[in-house]
Amino acid sequence: MNIPNSITLLRIASVPLVVWLLLEGSLLWGFWVFAFAGISDAADGFIAKRFNMETELGKYLDPLADKALLVSVFVTLGLAGFIPSWLVILVVFRDVVIVFGAMVFETLTGSLTMHPMKPQMVSKVNTTFQILYAGSIMAGTGYGLDLGAALYILMICTALTTVASGISIVAAALSRWPDTKGE
Repeated sequence: MNIPNSITLLRIASVPLVVWLLLEGSLLWGFWVFAFAGISDAADGFIAKRFNMETELGKYLDPLADKALLVSVFVTLGLAGFIPSWLVILVVFRDVVIVFGAMVFETLTGSLTMHPMKPQMVSKVNTTFQILYAGSIMAGTGYGLDLGAALYILMICTALTTVASGISIVAAALSRWPDTKGE
């Protein structure tokens, strides 16, 4: 277990803490744990690349940690009434389709070439909007700020990029399908 993977495991371990803080109404503390998790994501990636410590395990753990954190935060903020249900469903459904699709792809083709997939730019933009939206809700509420218009814009951008990212990933997977026949 190297340093980047240990940092990633710490990020995974922070998920229950963030959820608990949000459920307890401590959105400001939840924001700071969420922000720390984001910093740790950048740190583990930097260390892994800079010091040639990238591992196969890390290629799976890092996106798992990111998704566990974001999905948990979205669901929790949705249950608490801070994020509209339709957006929570959209975000979670996209991730379920991706995971289920990867499992089906691997099962039917016997090929792991689709997983882990290289992140597409639209997915990176989507993740950025998800982080900004959830973080703004937690920080804005925690600090008592009125971010009404900004939150609305972030919500729309999150929804649009979630749909675009989901379509893009499904299209990429389907375009690879013929390449795997006979493998």
